[in-house]
Amino acid sequence: MSSILVAFPKQEDGKRIERLLSRYGFVVDHICTTAAQALSEMNLLGDGIIICGYKLPDMFFSELQECMPSTFEMLLIASERTLGQMDSSGVVALSMPLRACDLAETLQMMMRPKKRKSTSARKARNPKDQQIIDSAKNLLMERNHLTENEAHRYLQKCSMDSGTNLVETAQMVLTLMDFERN
Repeated sequence: MSSILVAFPKQEDGKRIERLLSRYGFVVDHICTTAAQALSEMNLLGDGIIICGYKLPDMFFSELQECMPSTFEMLLIASERTLGQMDSSGVVALSMPLRACDLAETLQMMMRPKKRKSTSARKARNPKDQQIIDSAKNLLMERNHLTENEAHRYLQKCSMDSGTNLVETAQMVLTLMDFERN
């Protein structure tokens, strides 16, 4: 299982995220208050996800992303205004105020077990399948503030990691999002 790091300038904020995640069965490996601490922990843990705010005392999230190992993914939590002003950064993002179920579902999608499926011949997509993929991308773009390319790459990565085709992965995203709304 992947490790989970939480990095916020205030220790109390990190502990709130940890308590919230524990209610959904996630275990936070370490809470950091600086980017330097987070980088040190990432190097010790090997792989996982870092949940962080926009700015830590010693670095912005974008600088941390540049320095972190490629085996870690970033989940950024920031205000809607801040997320609207940032450039396309390639990180998964959630806006404040944060809904607990959004955080848990996004983290669950990011942590799905990695398994490989044998490659098969590529088929042309029918319009219905393309519509499913486009709908999932639109939901990811809206909720996680991703560009269309980032949403597509995210679906592709999840598809490859889970060993399912892109349409099945997109359908799973739509189902999870629909389940969350009800």
